[in-house]
Parts: sequence; structure tokens; C-alpha cells
Amino acid sequence: MSSGFDLAPGGGLIYLCTPIRPDLAGFVASCIKGGVNIVQLREKNAEAKEVIEAAKAVKRVCSDFAVPFILNDRIDLALEVEADGCHLGQDDAPISLARRILPKSSILGLSTHSPVELEKGNQTDADYLSVGPIVATPTKPGRPGTTIEYLQYAKKYSTKPFFVTGGVSPESIENLVFAGARGFVVVRYLTESADPEASAKSLRRSIDDAIAKQS
Repeated sequence: MSSGFDLAPGGGLIYLCTPIRPDLAGFVASCIKGGVNIVQLREKNAEAKEVIEAAKAVKRVCSDFAVPFILNDRIDLALEVEADGCHLGQDDAPISLARRILPKSSILGLSTHSPVELEKGNQTDADYLSVGPIVATPTKPGRPGTTIEYLQYAKKYSTKPFFVTGGVSPESIENLVFAGARGFVVVRYLTESADPEASAKSLRRSIDDAIAKQS
């Protein structure tokens, strides 16, 4: 990856993961204004045409703010919309295929849910890993929480930047930071907020305060 985007800054990163929604472009813009650093469009229940249209809209907003735009799962659609990267799950196409198909500058992420998956992820050409969900979440129905111990394991053994997933909110940030997190995937705390910009700002303050306590 040669995009120049720092996936492991000392100050922490907020990674928004959002489905398609009627106010998608405005919602994403509000979140970025509030402090979101990277945006992923994750839509499991739409046809390719709808995903392409939504992805292009998010890409335009992200480009305006110089924020990386990541598309979930679909390498082909990521190529079509010129996304900045693609995030893949354990059951998706391999990172090696995405690396061959997408531009060299593409940011590639891989979901991990266990120490075994993390160790395998370390051996791939992924630019970052996601770790979790630390607690069970409706975003990943049927998947139990990995607990905070998995985050601690990732802190010790991951050779790549990683983002923690599951239940990220201002209330959980201090414990996550203490356990080693510096990247935070956020879904419901922002997607269900009546004021996403204000919520993102609150999350940003919580991250900054928690990291400052660790300094």
C-alpha cells in the first residue's frame, strides 16, 4: 500500500462503517466533520447497481475531505468506483487476489475474530486487520463477542495496524485504549445518532482524553 495514509497514528483513528441510507452523503459528511478519519460502505443486502451508486456518492464526499473510502467485500465494485481500498472478511476473496486486481495504492483490510485468524492475517498482504467484535453486536448477528482479551492479544501479536470492532462508544473507549486499541470501527453509535457530527466529536474527545491518560 502506497496511498500515504497513516493507518497507525499515535492519536488514534475513527473508522466509520455504514450501510446504504437515504441521507448517505450528508450523513458521511457530518461524521467526517465530527472527526471520522476513514469511511467504509458495508451493504450486504443490495444489488450491485445500488451499491455502485451509493459508493460513488460516498467516494465524492470522502474525496472532498481527503478521507479514504473503503468498500466492503466486493473487489470488482471497488475497482469500478475507484475506491481507495477494499475490506474483506474471512469468507470473501483472498487478500492476494484483491492485491492483484486493485491498484497498488489500494488500502486492503481483513476481518479477524480469533488468534488463529490474526496470525494468518499477519502473513497476508493486508494493510490492516480488524479485531473483534469485542462484544456481540447486531452488526454481526450470530457472532459472539471475542472479549477484551482478544484485543489484548492483538496488541501483543499483530504485526499490522488494527482496528477494534464491537460496541465502540465514548463509554467504552477508555477500556479499549487501555487494552491497546488506537483504531476504532464505529457503526451504531454514529448510524443511529440523531446528530452524527456531535456524536463523532464526542467520540473524538473520548479517544483523545483516553490516549492522553496513557501518555
